[in-house]
Amino acid sequence: MRRTYRALLAAALAAAPSGALAQQTGNDTGIATETQERRSEGQTNDFPWDLLGLLGLAGLLGLRRKNTDYSNPR
Repeated sequence: MRRTYRALLAAALAAAPSGALAQQTGNDTGIATETQERRSEGQTNDFPWDLLGLLGLAGLLGLRRKNTDYSNPR
């Protein structure tokens, strides 16, 4: 039984793809992508999105429960 599982595992590993193909870095169509158009027009993203994310994470701190022991009598 164990030998069968090992054989099935070996067959599955052998049949599995070896890895992801390399991503194309160039644009072979000659048509500029939206990002390329935006950069060529001189539009920049000056908004500090990372700071906005930190502010949002800091806001989530207020949702934590301070006292989880509800069995204390007053």
